[in-house]
Amino acid sequence: MKKIVTLISLSALLIILGWLALDLTRKDGVTDSEYIEFAVKDTNSVTKIIISDAFSNTFTLVRKGNEWTDKNGGCIMQSSAHYILEALGNISLKGYLSDKSHKQFIKLMSASHTKVEIFQDGEWTKTWYIGPSAQDHNGQIMLLETADNGKSTSPVMMQIKGMPGIIEPRFFADPRKWACTNIFDLEMEEIASVDIKYPKEPHKNFNLKAKGNRFSLTQNGKKIPDVDTLNIYRYLQGYKKIHFELANYELSKKQCDSLKRTTPFCVLSLKEKNGHASKLRMFKIATKEPQQNEFGELENLDMNKFWCQLPNGDLVKCQYFVFNPLIMGYVFFPSMETTFPK
Repeated sequence: MKKIVTLISLSALLIILGWLALDLTRKDGVTDSEYIEFAVKDTNSVTKIIISDAFSNTFTLVRKGNEWTDKNGGCIMQSSAHYILEALGNISLKGYLSDKSHKQFIKLMSASHTKVEIFQDGEWTKTWYIGPSAQDHNGQIMLLETADNGKSTSPVMMQIKGMPGIIEPRFFADPRKWACTNIFDLEMEEIASVDIKYPKEPHKNFNLKAKGNRFSLTQNGKKIPDVDTLNIYRYLQGYKKIHFELANYELSKKQCDSLKRTTPFCVLSLKEKNGHASKLRMFKIATKEPQQNEFGELENLDMNKFWCQLPNGDLVKCQYFVFNPLIMGYVFFPSMETTFPK
């Protein structure tokens, strides 16, 4: 009889504890486990990501089929978008923080954090608030907000499974870091004409036009003699993979405007057979310390890099090593040098 009473008492106690737990859950509105569901189970369903940083930068990624673009449909670095999707799919809980530390971290994150808004199938589903790194620099202090449960007030430590390190560097909002570095990626058959002009050294000018299966090559309006057709092919094949090296992190808008008003040392104009046209204006970079040019002379100029104004007006840094084969026509067409000043 005593055993039966004991079993009944235990059962009643379990029922009461269960009811209390359910009541606490109802009071809180959501369980703790729902505030650590940062991961996106199906990253293929992600259609848009908005990243905002502590410096008032905001950048929007939009999925277009299998590619990612900016909000205006412009080209962005696909590898960086894939790193973000990798983080969305593989983020996991590293550990809970003490209750005493919550207030401190919430204060820190109010002052500085990275906000990541995630949209799936066109609808906003959750937002990450990325705060300071974990103490061992493997993981990040984060907060979660979801469409169903609102915003958590309990920061947690998160990590990316199997990948030591912090999470925040994957999520940047500076548009310069997202820009595609590609300038030209053309097959020879796509090019209709190339015009190279040196405003201060006109003897280096040349113009190349495609005429059916043949080409017209001139130097300041005069036909260049003794041109090997294979050299024309070699020259045009140079437009296959042309990239700039760095976005502009040095010049202010005022400095950019001032530079653009100066005379470029070279202007490259290219027309494609589909009608698309590109124009690049190139400017030398002055240096404090003199550098040795190709003739062994010292000049206060950067001999490795120059500023290039892209068709959209942006200034970027390019390497002479990449562009010399495009702008130094006499390398491929040596008869040009017969008109050079002695």
